[in-house]
Amino acid sequence: MSFVVRDVAIVFGLAAVAAYFNSWLLWPLYWFAQGTMFWALFVLGHDCGHGSFSNDPRLNSVAGHLLHSSILVPYHGWRISHRTHHQNHGHVENDESWHPLPESLFKKLEKTTLNFRFTLPFPMLAYPFYLWGRSPGKNGSHFDPDSDLFLPKEKKDVVTSTACWIAMAALLVCLNFVMGPIQMLKLYGIPYWIFVMWLDFVTYLHHHGHEDKLPWYRGKEWSYLRGGLTTLDRDYGWINNIHHDIGTHVIHHLFPQIPHYHLVEATEAAKPVLGKYYREPKNSGPLPLHLLGSLIKSMKQDHFVSDTGDVVYYEADPKLNAQRT
Repeated sequence: MSFVVRDVAIVFGLAAVAAYFNSWLLWPLYWFAQGTMFWALFVLGHDCGHGSFSNDPRLNSVAGHLLHSSILVPYHGWRISHRTHHQNHGHVENDESWHPLPESLFKKLEKTTLNFRFTLPFPMLAYPFYLWGRSPGKNGSHFDPDSDLFLPKEKKDVVTSTACWIAMAALLVCLNFVMGPIQMLKLYGIPYWIFVMWLDFVTYLHHHGHEDKLPWYRGKEWSYLRGGLTTLDRDYGWINNIHHDIGTHVIHHLFPQIPHYHLVEATEAAKPVLGKYYREPKNSGPLPLHLLGSLIKSMKQDHFVSDTGDVVYYEADPKLNAQRT
């Protein structure tokens, strides 16, 4: 809860300072800082979804709804689909987050869809659209209790989180009338999209862009452990503490019940055990600019996987790269 108090205080403090000075010299700094803090709020709600925030499920639910609804994320809808991701990480067909496209599906996609998926910055703006319609080849919505994402017993939870999302959206509409749309765009709209870019950037790099090709599995070749070891740790430099060490992703996938404030300690303890199966992140230096290079390289190389085979690797489509060039 101390992290929640800290982050919420910073969010309101940043907004108050930006509104008070209302200077175009400060707004860009505010947008980056506040968008990063929205991302930090998401990570805390992410812990609520895993049950690592508290041993009390009710507190997890209340805190998760408040944190996620404030940044227009349907808490239960996302929590359940994220559970699916963790239960099937590294599985070609069953994974939920940034899973690979089989070659046959890749070749059926329209040119516009391919450009949006593989041409920056569009993939870094994907999260709201994923919430509404999921990824290519998968049906359903995080807002629809009848979606095949959810079990019948989970429908009430989805209705609750969708109602909270609607309430937050209604509040934002009301604030537009009170403060004006331009001021709301500056205070909330642009930081929201910075948050979306952080979320897509970080979650993508957890599963792509390593110097060595990462395997994806099918059938009997897949296991929870093998799938978890296809994730990557990333070093975000001075931002690590701000977004609650979310870059320690390998240990999080193996043991999602570990709270974020123990992830660094747990990672250091696990390194000798994992040995060569732990992929050490590059040292970021003062700014994690090298991660942009990893992202760009991955977007050019990680297009699809083979339709056959129980251990497959990303392949590149030369035609797509030629069109973008």
